[in-house]
This record gives sequence, C-alpha cells and structure tokens, in this order.
Amino acid sequence: MSALSASIKTHDTPLLEVRGLSVSFAGKEVVHDINFSIAAGEKVALVGESGSGKTVSALSLLRLIDNAKISGEALFNGRDLLSLKEQDLRQIRGRDIAMIFQEPMTALNPLMSVGDQIAEVIRLKQGLTQVQSAQVAINLLADTGIPEPERRAKAYPHQLSGGQRQRAMIAMALAGRPKLLLADEPTTALDVSLRGQILDLLTNLQQRHGMAVLMITHDLNLVRRFAERVVVLEQGRVVEQGTTRPLFERPQHPYTQRLMASRPERDVAVSSSVATEQSGPVISAQGLYVSYSTPLPGLRGWFRRGEFVAVHGADFELVRGQTLGVIGESGSGKSTLALAVLGLIPFKGCLQLMGTAWSADTRQNQALRRQVQVVFQDPFSSLSPRMTIEAIVGEGLGVHAAHLSLVERRSRVLQALKDVGLAAQDDQEAGDLLSRYPHEFSGGQRQRLAIARALIISPQVLVLDEPTSALDVTVQKQVLQLLQKLQRERGLSYLLITHDVAVIAAMAHSVLVMKDGLVVESGPVDSVLLSPKHDYTRVLISAV
Repeated sequence: MSALSASIKTHDTPLLEVRGLSVSFAGKEVVHDINFSIAAGEKVALVGESGSGKTVSALSLLRLIDNAKISGEALFNGRDLLSLKEQDLRQIRGRDIAMIFQEPMTALNPLMSVGDQIAEVIRLKQGLTQVQSAQVAINLLADTGIPEPERRAKAYPHQLSGGQRQRAMIAMALAGRPKLLLADEPTTALDVSLRGQILDLLTNLQQRHGMAVLMITHDLNLVRRFAERVVVLEQGRVVEQGTTRPLFERPQHPYTQRLMASRPERDVAVSSSVATEQSGPVISAQGLYVSYSTPLPGLRGWFRRGEFVAVHGADFELVRGQTLGVIGESGSGKSTLALAVLGLIPFKGCLQLMGTAWSADTRQNQALRRQVQVVFQDPFSSLSPRMTIEAIVGEGLGVHAAHLSLVERRSRVLQALKDVGLAAQDDQEAGDLLSRYPHEFSGGQRQRLAIARALIISPQVLVLDEPTSALDVTVQKQVLQLLQKLQRERGLSYLLITHDVAVIAAMAHSVLVMKDGLVVESGPVDSVLLSPKHDYTRVLISAV
C-alpha cells in the first residue's frame, strides 16, 4: 500500500467525532449543536472571531469549563468523553488528549522550573521515576528546539523568552505522548518570525508522533499554512467546513467570505514632495541612544552596574501627515524608541518634536505632550476599569483644556465618540454610552475608545503601539480603516510600532526595521518590503 493510500485510509477513520455539541451558561446557550470530526494524524483548524465559541468548544471536550451545561457526544476512540466518569476522563487528559494554551506565561507555574513541570506530567502519565522523568523532560525540550535544554530545564518561566515558553508548553503537552493535541491560539502572543518557527515545529512533531491536531485560531495565514481541513464557527454555530484550499479559494458562507476579505488594505493619503519639504518633519532624531543599567554578577555588582543598550544611535524622521512604521521582533527596541519619542524615559542624542526637544521642566513639556498622544496595544489594560467612558475620554481635557465648562467638556467627549464611529449622530443615543464602563464594550470598541481619548485634545502625532495585535482580523481591518480615515481628514502623523508586516504594508509611508536595538534598514515602504536589502528584513517578510 502506498503512503498516500495509507494516509487517506487513516483520515477515513475518525479519532474524534463530535455530534450535536451544545454548551450553556446560566441557561444561555453559547455553542449550538455543532458537528465535526478529526481523523488520526489529521490537522484541523477551528476558525472564528472572539466570541464565536472556538475555545469553549475545545475545552468542553475535556470538561474543563466550570458551571457549564454540556450536551451532545464527543466520541474519542469510540468512548464518549462527555459521559465518562471524572476518574476515567482524568486518565485521558494529558495522556491521550493534551492541550497547548494561548498564553504560556499564565499557563505555566511561576514557582516551578519548566523541567520540573514537564517531569511532573511524565511521572503521572508514564509512571517513570523522578530521575527518568527529569531526563525525558530534557529530551522533550531538545525536541522542541530549545538551545541548551539541560540549562533551560532549570529555568523558571519568567527567565525564558516568549518563544521558549511556548516551546516548553509544547514539550509539556507531548509528555504524555497524546494522540490528539488541542492547540488554542498557540502563536497569537508571538512575533511573526517566531510564529513561523512554532508552526514548523508543530508540523514536524505532528508528523513524527502521528498526532492529530485541532488548532483553535483566528489567524487565517496560520490556517492556510498548517491545516488540512477547516471548521468555521460564527456565534457558536458551524457555518462552513471543508478542505483548506477549496474553502479558501471558494468560501460559500457570507461569514467565511468576510473573514477571507479581512486582510488589511492600503488606503493612505500621499503627500506631494513640495508640501513635505515645506512642512518639514514633525519628529526628527539623530543618534538616538537609550540604555538601562543592569546588575553585574559577583563582587563587581557591589561597586558598579552594567549597561544594556536598547536603542543604538537611531536616525529617523516622521513627516507631517504620514506614517512611519517601526517593525521588529520583541526585544528589538521598538517600544523603547516609542517611549523616548513620548518623553517617558531618559535618552541621549538629538530628538525634536515640532522643532522642540523634551525638557527637564514638566511645565514646559505640557504643551508638547498635547501634540503627541499614544494608543496602547491592549485597550482593556490601558483603560481604567473604575472610570466611566465620559471620564476616560475626557480625562485629557482636564489637563489641557481646564477652562471648559462641564457642558462643553461633555460636548467634546460626545463628538470624539462620534468621530471614531462609536456613537450615532443622535446626541441622546451617544449620551447613553457615557455612563458605561470599559468591560461593557468589545475589544474593537475599546480600541476606538482609546483612539477617542488620544484625539480629544487634537494632537498632531499619534504613537500607535501594536494597535491591532489583540484584535480579530475583521475588527483589525475596521480599526485600520478608521486610522486611515482620521489621518486623511486631520493630517495626523503616526509613529506605528508593530511586528505585523501586513499592517506596515497597509498603513506606512516609510519604515524602520529594528533588530537588537539597531536600525538595520530604512526607507520608503515599497522599497523596503518589495526589495529588502538586509537578511533580517527578508526573514520578517518571508514569515508572513
């Protein structure tokens, strides 16, 4: 029998068959009668936006959800997971079915070394001794490509990078030699190049161990590269499923079509060279240098401290009405550069905003801060949960326009909400939003609130720190379209910090590529993305 025939035969036999799965919380059904199957050795993607029921469906298979009513069948090797006794199901968890969680920093125990955590699973699921388990844990770390696995096994989660923590999570999932691996957004928190590495690693391990993989994700590029079949969920219902390539090329359901059409599109204003030369840059930097003091080991640390250089002599300009994109992996110096531009950390070199440098005098800086505002990566953590929307959006007016009356301030807040598309033009309807709190809004709405808060004092420059990385693809496109619209209407300048090449291609006029604190390449966005000169830039682009 040929390898192809064997593969087809394997995929004809379901390893897991889900029939009529429904999940309810407090009488409200959130997953509605879904059906799908996974064959032994098959790679299937469960796709949808946040709130579509992807993670709830996956967790319910192992009954890992508290206070949920689960009905239907989940037949794994002929046994219904949903009707098994807890003791029998505990034998399956981690051994026959394992799970990789979205954020390894919160999933790993911070008080145990990663080697001990992996060894614990091995002892419980394989019955090996402590010494044998420790060695197997090191071997598993080596299999996932972690350098110096013996040393890394002794490290705690906070001592590893994001990619290393995710590899440690994968090693732990493989400790029980599972037949089915549930991977919940395993690359969302990683840089674009690390995403490709983790994806290649999962593919390699899946082939070597013959595992089936259920990938839960909203990343369509990841699905296209990894999955053999796709199951699309919308609001807890399966709206479409099928083989990956035909489904991507000819999606049938309107929701699937909308997902496929959600790639960021370029729609930015192009300033004439004459206007650019006359207006001059709103931000200019020559030899920007940022460093942090670090402790030295041993006796040397008693008398002096070391230095970690985060940004090495960066030169750049941001032109009025345009976007300068700064791209690179975590630790490249992107966010440090943004903090220096915002005047929030000490730096050396020449850095001017609208021809003025940051001063040691906070009163002198106040006028400058009005011109430069910031939109952070995670709107949920950057918006105070104890403040109403009216207080959050209008907070800047209390500092920079204290002369306004309460009526005038509220009018400005309502207009800001309308400008970002968060409220209708009817004042009564918009006014209903003012007394609500951030948790009452979706992720995309919270990001619009963050933009409204930044725009309410009419700045000239917005620093956008990963403004869409925490959002679903359709919401990401909406936020980028809003930013493009605001730039055209108001002539705003953006300093865009991101690791997403697609966002740079859609938004930026020029780009800086950073690696280990150095600007390794810069220039017009078309020139850099279409004809990259540095090897690192080529790696970033090829990882998309």
